[in-house]
Amino acid sequence: MSATAGFTVLIPARMASSRLPDKPLADIAGLPMVVRVAQRAAQSGALRTVVAADDERILAACREHGVQAVATRADHPSGSDRLAEACALLGLDGDDVVVNVQGDEPLIDPGLIGAVAALLAAHPAASMGTAAHPIATVADLANPNIVKVVCDARGLAHYFSRAPIPHARDHAGSAWWDGSAARAQPGVAALAGFAPLRHIGIYSYRAGFLRQFPSLPQAPTEVIEALEQLRALWHGHRIAVHVTPTAPGPGVDTPEDLARVRALLDPALA
Repeated sequence: MSATAGFTVLIPARMASSRLPDKPLADIAGLPMVVRVAQRAAQSGALRTVVAADDERILAACREHGVQAVATRADHPSGSDRLAEACALLGLDGDDVVVNVQGDEPLIDPGLIGAVAALLAAHPAASMGTAAHPIATVADLANPNIVKVVCDARGLAHYFSRAPIPHARDHAGSAWWDGSAARAQPGVAALAGFAPLRHIGIYSYRAGFLRQFPSLPQAPTEVIEALEQLRALWHGHRIAVHVTPTAPGPGVDTPEDLARVRALLDPALA
């Protein structure tokens, strides 16, 4: 399969979650969450959608609902290791395109998945693709839990950071910048006519790169920022970025998140 012929969606799913036990099987409008994610991903134009699971209960839920799944080891140190094993199990390599969709994104936009997959055909020099959207408020720009990305004129990532990048020198130290004026002036689009970008955690890969990625030494920037994608940049790989105008639907990390998503999909629960 070439980069232009189609793509495979891989959904890593693991049972261990300290904040929401058995998260992949959480019921959302009558379906296990991982199944709902797979059904959304299947609408993206992917050749196939596969769950990479570490537990027989996830595999059984997928079988029950007609979702393809593969069993992966339970001791992987990161999601990329699990994806690399899944690529090997599925025989994906070289320029085969793989899109990593997180198993806790039941509201993922299928169109966004397809757009991120298409990045690698549009950018032959890139090993990875991802997505971002404009940041709307100064508070979000300053929030270290919100990852920012700066791109070049070709739409390739310069850097990802938890810090507010790019840094607005002429606003530094002002009430506008530190957020105290956020209620009166919440927008950041007026920042020299430039809207900073919030990174969205969806990735496309060339499968050959994905299979070698876990063996690359960690980057110092990756360790400091706790952002795995910085390893790719450190080793000279390029990451193409699709900019979408709107933020994605909420993911599920906590019981509160789960209740919010359930209410969005079933108004009777609101």
